[in-house]
Amino acid sequence: MLKVENISFGYTENEVLENISFSAEKGDYIAVIGESGCGKSTLLEIIYGLLHIEKGTVYWNDEKLLGPNFYLIPGEDFMKYLPQDFDLMPYITVAENIGKNLSSLDPNKQNRIDELLEVVDMSDFKHTMVKHLSGGQKQRVAIAKVLAKEPEVLLLDEPFSHIDNFRKNKLRRSLFKHLKSKNITCIVATHDATDALSFADEILVLRNGELLARNTPEELYQQPKNAYVASLLNEINEIPLKDLNQDEEGVALIYPNQIKVIENAKLEVTVLESFFKGNYYLIEGKLNETVLFFEHSEKLKVGDTVGISITSQR
Repeated sequence: MLKVENISFGYTENEVLENISFSAEKGDYIAVIGESGCGKSTLLEIIYGLLHIEKGTVYWNDEKLLGPNFYLIPGEDFMKYLPQDFDLMPYITVAENIGKNLSSLDPNKQNRIDELLEVVDMSDFKHTMVKHLSGGQKQRVAIAKVLAKEPEVLLLDEPFSHIDNFRKNKLRRSLFKHLKSKNITCIVATHDATDALSFADEILVLRNGELLARNTPEELYQQPKNAYVASLLNEINEIPLKDLNQDEEGVALIYPNQIKVIENAKLEVTVLESFFKGNYYLIEGKLNETVLFFEHSEKLKVGDTVGISITSQR
C-alpha cells in the first residue's frame, strides 16, 4: 500500500501543498485533478522522492520513504515517474529507447519490447529514430519506456497531453488494462476528465494546494462538493434557486444533460447559440438573467424561446 500522510510543502515560505493525506492499494489507479498551479505535479515529485519534505510522510508497504536528502540519486527504485517532458534519447530507435530499461541478459527482452510497443500502439515505429517522431509519438514511447521495468508504482504527469484524440481513447484503454493486469499502482495528474471518470478507482481534487474532495468517479460526479469540483468533470450550470421558482437563497448545480426541452414548461429559455457536438447540439440560452447550457438533439434558432425541465438538482 502507498500511504501519504499530512504532507505540506512549499518552494518558498508559501506552501504549495497543505496537509495532504490519502492511500492507494496495490493495483489502484488514483487520478489527481485540479486547475493549473494547484500542486498536482509537486505531489507526484514528492511521492517519487525528487522533493524533500519537512512536514508529512510517504510510506510504501509501511516503510517510510526518506526522500532526496538521504539518497545520492533521487527517486525510488520500485517506482517510475513520467514527467511532462519525456526522457528519451533522440539519436537511437524507439526499440532501443525502451530497451534501455531492460536488462541485456533478459532472454525475453525483444518480446517485452514488442509487447510494450503494442500497448502504446507504436509497433510500426519500432526501428524509427526518436528524433523523427512527433510529440505525441514520443509521449507514447516514453510511456512504454517507464513500463519496461514493471514498476510497483507508476506516476504519470499529463500522460496524454500531446496525443491526438483519435488515438488517445484507444491508448487509455490499452494502458490502464495493462496496468491492472500487472497489478501496478498508478497515480495520474491530469486535466482531462475522461482520464479520471472512465478509468480511475478514486479521484483526488486539489485546489490551492488543499485536498478539496476525494471519492469514486461516480460519487464525485453525482454529488460534487461545489461548482469547482463539478466543473473539472463536465460543463456545469450554476442556476440561482430563485430562477427555478424556489423561495430559497443559493444555486443549483446542473449538468447540461440534466436539462430537457419540453412543451408547456414553467421555465422558459431564450436561445443564444447552438454548438454542434456530433451526436447532439450544446445550446446556450438565457433563463431570466442567467446564462446556461443544455443538450438538444436539434439545432435551435437564435432568439427562439423554448420550455425546459430539469431532471435533477444538487
